[in-house]
Amino acid sequence: MCSANAVDELSRRLGERLRADRVHRPGDPAFAGAATLWNGAVTTRPALVVRPRTGAEVATAVSAAQEFGVGLSVRGGGHDWAGRALREGGLVIDLGEMRDVRVEGNTAVMGGGSLAGDVVAAAASHGANVATGTAGVVGMAGLSLGGGYGLLLGTAGLAADNLLGAEVVLADGRLVSTEDDPELLWALRGGGGNFGVVTTMHVRLHPDRGLVGGMVLFPWEEAATVLARYAELTASAPDGLTVLLEMTFVPDVGPCLLAVPVWSGEQRHADAAIADVLRLGTPISSTVGPITQKDLLAQFDQHVPHGMHWDLRTRTIAAPTPGIIDLLISSAEARPGPGAGIGLRQFHGAATRVGADDTAFGLRTGHVVVEISAGRGPDDDASAYRKWAEDVRTSLEPHALPGGYPNFLLPDQDDQVAHAYGSHTARLIAAKQSYDPRHVFTATPLPDRGL
Repeated sequence: MCSANAVDELSRRLGERLRADRVHRPGDPAFAGAATLWNGAVTTRPALVVRPRTGAEVATAVSAAQEFGVGLSVRGGGHDWAGRALREGGLVIDLGEMRDVRVEGNTAVMGGGSLAGDVVAAAASHGANVATGTAGVVGMAGLSLGGGYGLLLGTAGLAADNLLGAEVVLADGRLVSTEDDPELLWALRGGGGNFGVVTTMHVRLHPDRGLVGGMVLFPWEEAATVLARYAELTASAPDGLTVLLEMTFVPDVGPCLLAVPVWSGEQRHADAAIADVLRLGTPISSTVGPITQKDLLAQFDQHVPHGMHWDLRTRTIAAPTPGIIDLLISSAEARPGPGAGIGLRQFHGAATRVGADDTAFGLRTGHVVVEISAGRGPDDDASAYRKWAEDVRTSLEPHALPGGYPNFLLPDQDDQVAHAYGSHTARLIAAKQSYDPRHVFTATPLPDRGL
């Protein structure tokens, strides 16, 4: 934590160098908004917030923080579940005023604070789609820098695979472009926000050939059958079909399985692909049909409201084997409450054909990410939910691949962090030492070897 005097001096300096309405202290309405994150369980409280509108203003904030020895953090969409957008007693650089998006040919150029929904809306007006995550309210930069599994993954790849360039403020206050530094671009594409503040991103767009997707509910009594068929389906799924499966709880239904298929390939094959998903079990309901990417993301936004308290864990598996399926079912049935669930995220198709060393992302072979989410209300027993999530993570360890999805990992999960970037660990550590030797920026955890 920084001294009150240092924070006061930083506030004064920023007020001199930027407009007064860019700098906020506790008690200001803008401060409260920036210090409140999606995960209501985060109690970290910064001392100062600055809301820049240009890369030059970001550079001013970074330089001033270094001058006065005040620790800083970067807030994009504020959806990092571990709350790393906030720095206790420090400065938050809130990019919420930097959300402009423009389309240039087959590229979207966006501010570092842009949400996925902002980019999708801009792309739609030009007949295009974007490789995003699953929700529209999540910051595009944060999800992309760590990887970005999404529902167009089979045809468009990870969000990180579609990052074509960026402007970045480094720890020494320099505003640089990856056009002049291909190694920085490599590190940003999967290495997380550990190297600087991304103020502008250039992202590849994909022609919108018409999406078919939605949500299908299956009864919990068919869990074993649905999961076994899901394993078979995803093992041979065409690029155009990406399916997310959630072991969840739905009001008025109870425990159930929620499949979210999206077809993004040629339209003439859509019906057959969706029929395969419907045959996973006996559907209770289905909303699958032609859909826009905006509406697809909006369906998820309803299920990730601000203010719930969350703990997340993750494992990566090669495929849902019978033993893993049994373990997942028993774990879901032991959930401490309706907000706890287990999701399966498919990695296949276009994402597997990116060169292993083309990006910092660590695993390019087909796999499934297991997302263990323990969501609860503010008055629920946090320890019970946290224990459940950790128990599921631990029980999956003997069946899991090394590492895990960096966007979901905590720094103290040494066993997973050490392998999260595959063969790229040494190169990422070298990049960190080059661009941020004093470790000003902390985002997704990096292995501590040599740091």
